[in-house]
Amino acid sequence: MTSDTESTNDTETILAGVRQWAHENEVEVDAVEDSQIAVVLPGEKKLKTTVSITIAARTVQLQAFVIRHPDENSEEFNRWLLMKNLKPGPVSFGIDALGDVYLGASVPRDRLLGELDSLLGAILATADSSFNELLLIGFRTGMKKEWAWRISRGESTRNLAAFADVLSGDDNEFLEQT
Repeated sequence: MTSDTESTNDTETILAGVRQWAHENEVEVDAVEDSQIAVVLPGEKKLKTTVSITIAARTVQLQAFVIRHPDENSEEFNRWLLMKNLKPGPVSFGIDALGDVYLGASVPRDRLLGELDSLLGAILATADSSFNELLLIGFRTGMKKEWAWRISRGESTRNLAAFADVLSGDDNEFLEQT
């Protein structure tokens, strides 16, 4: 059994290890508390993914917000998440009481630093590769309205460019409804 002092020193060592990893990988550290640290991972489709790393008595929990609850197609949206959870891997999707989507992973505290790079890589890859698909399933109508509004006013559609083939049709239908 470890004493409280050993546990505190171990937690400080883990936090220092995460900070060192962040520094070596040029990743922003967002927050540090007694037993928690957050790092901000840069992505491509999802521009940034903040991962909260919480150190508990025996395990370390990693959690990252992916996307808010869908505006539409909730059943299809949640089915997609559950199907992705069937694939083996270190991370899984979950939703909170509001239906917002998170990725989570858990590892014994003595293994975190050895597995940190691969765990954070898996979280980032999963968040990034899932983001656009989740947007299309859960927010297509809102995105179409936004696209049509921007086109009608000559505004930039750069942030929606990845979806141009899906959003560019039926612009007039959405303009008439707004």
